[in-house]
Amino acid sequence: MAGVPATALSYLALGDSYTIGEGVPEHGRWPAQLACLLREEGIALADPRIIATTGWTTDELMWGIDGAEPLGEWDFVTLLIGVNNQYRGRSAIEYRGEFETLLQRALRFARGRAERVMVLSIPDWGVTPFVKTAKAAPQAIAAEIDAYNAAAQVVCEAHGVAFVDVTPISRERGGDAEMLADDGLHPSAAMYAQWTALALPVARRLLGS
Repeated sequence: MAGVPATALSYLALGDSYTIGEGVPEHGRWPAQLACLLREEGIALADPRIIATTGWTTDELMWGIDGAEPLGEWDFVTLLIGVNNQYRGRSAIEYRGEFETLLQRALRFARGRAERVMVLSIPDWGVTPFVKTAKAAPQAIAAEIDAYNAAAQVVCEAHGVAFVDVTPISRERGGDAEMLADDGLHPSAAMYAQWTALALPVARRLLGS
């Protein structure tokens, strides 16, 4: 982590392909972009420790956390999870329960400080070219993702956790060629930059608390 001061705030990013940045270089992942921009503003945030794997559902993320080295406590924690639950046809009710468990774990990692946890919404992959390969109806995907995000937002509000809605920009620009990785499904670094722009003012406020 060249250029990162030894006293930098620690950062744990939890998620799936959207956090590990499937198909983009490490510096193009949105958590890495966020940390870089915050440092440019004078907020010393370390590069993220990422617990995420492409394809993970909520329960698989829980297993991934369990299987990691003792993670200890962190100054900042982000969470983005759920698209694979939707893709596999799981219910929003099941998602809400498992998401709440994950959020509670994120809060424990953040020493119980809700003001140091940030959640991003699930983007809508139904606008991408991959939807034709999956033979799924974009309208149905959108409705299910909306239900998932509504459930997550309610849980976040109950715990006083910031919720950043990246779904609208994913729908507006997510089908553009420059906003897609080579697989035609996952976001490019350019799309992650759009998400980062939405997350930046929220993270700035949280880390100033």
